[in-house]
Amino acid sequence: MRLRSQHTIRRPVSVSGVGYWSGRDNRVDLLPAPAGVGVVFLRGPGRMPSPVAAAVGNRIDATQRTTLAVGSSRVEMVEHVLSALSGLGVDCCLVRVTNEELPGLDGSAAAFVDAIDAVGLEDLIVPTDPLVLDTTVRVGDGDSWIEAGPPRHPGLSVSYELDYGHGPIGRQSLDIDVTPETYRDELAAARTFIMLEEADRLRAAGLARTCGTRDLLVFGPDGPIDNALRWPDECVRHKVLDLVGDLALVGRPVHAHVRARRSGHRLNAALAASLLAVVGRRASA
Repeated sequence: MRLRSQHTIRRPVSVSGVGYWSGRDNRVDLLPAPAGVGVVFLRGPGRMPSPVAAAVGNRIDATQRTTLAVGSSRVEMVEHVLSALSGLGVDCCLVRVTNEELPGLDGSAAAFVDAIDAVGLEDLIVPTDPLVLDTTVRVGDGDSWIEAGPPRHPGLSVSYELDYGHGPIGRQSLDIDVTPETYRDELAAARTFIMLEEADRLRAAGLARTCGTRDLLVFGPDGPIDNALRWPDECVRHKVLDLVGDLALVGRPVHAHVRARRSGHRLNAALAASLLAVVGRRASA
């Protein structure tokens, strides 16, 4: 298998917006980084911000989002920017943020993709070290599970089954080879979705009060409220977008075919940890 080089972005670029959960403004500066650095979030003011590496070992449990923490430094809802970076093949990047929660934007990764495309990528000449799976690894049970097996192409591919029963979302499936081209065209603009009852519960708990039906897909009995779908199967596309971002916590490109049914952030991260454990056991054998 021919290995591609590591890439970073050519020059700094920024994306700004409001966090869904906190309602706080956040400016996200994407900065070039040297080979081997990976993706590192820089949290805090001044010349010496606290680094939080995008690594599954830094993940902490959080409701409906991926959150990372190192000591007192914490960054929330990182899955969309990680998905954009991974989907476009950006291996090394510093992500400087002014607040804990990354902006929700329109609920997708499209703004991050547009920012990265605006500045382009730089070849760092150093080859990547992909995690190439030659066995099957599975986590979860019953109807909610995710597994990874040997790749069907030189990279990541995903087959995802979404099942919301007989409601407005229903059952959806997507099978895709994730490349920069397919990521841009088929995944990047797919938005976060939530059922109306769940949105009401969050607002009653004092969360997501600044987030409305035009900021993401809120499903009522008859479909999205005050919004229109970008694809008939936009919900499953967003699940795959999230999965790409969560698997970026492996810290290296993943060459595997991933199958998932009703998997979310917790199971995605459990798979990432299991993949690293498999590689670690082989390295020590």
